[in-house]
Amino acid sequence: MAETTDHPDPAPVAGPNRLERLGIAAADRWAQLAASVVAGMLLRASFPPLNWWWAAILAFGLLAWVLIRRETTVAGGFGYGLLCGLAFYLPLLPWVGGLVGALPWLMLALMCALFPAVFGAAAVALRDLAGWPVWFALLWAAQEWAKSMVPFGGFPWGAIGYGQTSGPLLPLVALGGVPLLSLAVALTGCAGTALTVEIIRWLREASPPTAADSGRPPAVLLPGLCICLVLLSAVVVWPGVRRSGAGAGDDPAITVAAVQGNVPRLGLDFNAQRRQVLDYHVRETLRLADDIEAGRAAAPLFVIWPENASDIDPIANADAAHEITMAAQAIDAPILVGTVRAAPGWTRENPVATNSVLVWDPQTGPGESHDKRIVQPFGEYLPWRGFFRQLSGYADRAGYFVPGDGDGVVHVAGVPVGVATCWEVIFDRAPRESVLAGAQLLAVPSNNATFDETMSEQQLAFAKVRAVEHNRYVVVAGTTGISAVIAPDGRELARTAFFEPAYLDAHVRLKTALTPATRWAPILQWVLLGAAVAGLLAAIRQNGRFTWFTRRSTGADVDSEERRR
Repeated sequence: MAETTDHPDPAPVAGPNRLERLGIAAADRWAQLAASVVAGMLLRASFPPLNWWWAAILAFGLLAWVLIRRETTVAGGFGYGLLCGLAFYLPLLPWVGGLVGALPWLMLALMCALFPAVFGAAAVALRDLAGWPVWFALLWAAQEWAKSMVPFGGFPWGAIGYGQTSGPLLPLVALGGVPLLSLAVALTGCAGTALTVEIIRWLREASPPTAADSGRPPAVLLPGLCICLVLLSAVVVWPGVRRSGAGAGDDPAITVAAVQGNVPRLGLDFNAQRRQVLDYHVRETLRLADDIEAGRAAAPLFVIWPENASDIDPIANADAAHEITMAAQAIDAPILVGTVRAAPGWTRENPVATNSVLVWDPQTGPGESHDKRIVQPFGEYLPWRGFFRQLSGYADRAGYFVPGDGDGVVHVAGVPVGVATCWEVIFDRAPRESVLAGAQLLAVPSNNATFDETMSEQQLAFAKVRAVEHNRYVVVAGTTGISAVIAPDGRELARTAFFEPAYLDAHVRLKTALTPATRWAPILQWVLLGAAVAGLLAAIRQNGRFTWFTRRSTGADVDSEERRR
């Protein structure tokens, strides 16, 4: 009888833990991860102060390359989009951290990055549809619309169109507003990737088209047409924009002035010496009056002071009213005065206020006013105050401002002026409603004393886009700068330096013509949004389901690749 020997079972080999698996996955996807980060950095580079407009096109090209790869899943698209968004918004918004600390800055950047993340997931879901560059561009426009609406009224800062003020595609904003401009940038980048991928494939295969291919248009046709369409549209629109910016036509010309009085110091406590800020603006206006009398400056029809130039309500305070009247009489022209007024229902426990711009006549005093209609969450007011004050010591420093109403138009010396106070200029609807209500000139009184120069440069870019979008001269007046006079083609006719007292005295033209963007941009926005939703529904129908985390390497992938081409 044979003797048997029992051997113990070999000890199980421990597999990699979760952290190790994550490291292995990252190593396998290093190229996609790096491309996503670089894409976000390139998007940031398209904005001031660098203004590398072409960087945004390269960014979309890189991100599209990541999202169309066969191994990229919907979950992966979300992750790559999130990574791209963080690499974009973290360096775009550091001025927020300088204002309220690092945690709110990081939370805001993360919130903004979630929108490109959703874009990445949706893009993977419909990349198998024919003409994927078009669908990708529509999805990007859709996520920019969503970010401009939610949460707390939206945060349009970072819309790609605002980074194109130095680029050749800027005239497109006169056709369809910022949504069309962002769409054009995304489409150009994605189509460039599609074109490059097809050319590389052709070079690798190095084989002539087969008989089966003879009845199908070349795969490079659609991306090539997309790029040509974008460039041709910009070329067609540009001459009209340039003529308007050069002052061609018989539009009446006037002289306006913008006063930048400066503040004692930058930071949240800039207005601790409110009377001193008012005195600075009075003093700079008097200097302008002296230069007019000496022949060194032209007499303006009216003067624009910035937001918060007088945080002492001149209607309630006789001393502030006297100072402003003295300045208006010295310059012999009305002044648009940025001030703060108590709102109905004001109490010490609930000190609600309006951020107002008053027309101050040298003889009759206060006249029409614009109360800021879109107030800034976490700055001018605090949503969910009881909750957020538990998260940050800065919460109690948020204001109690309430939104006004109206169309933003005030009449100064007989001129209908559309006022978009600081934060309002970022939102498409504010300047558009003013222009439709008859505004012949746009004014952007701003207060950047709580921010830095980079933030001011970015906000100035918004004003440049609005000038082209609505074919209007735009006058930006800031407490600390950057103040500027902008022509309807986006050029700066004059500007100040940051954090210095100065004034601008410039000739502008009063314009009445409406651009296609002014008339039809909201309708176009809904059409683009509807097209993006239709693309997602088509993808659901084609794929059979919306979300999946793994893909099988089967003949179905080959079929979908052929459809995509």
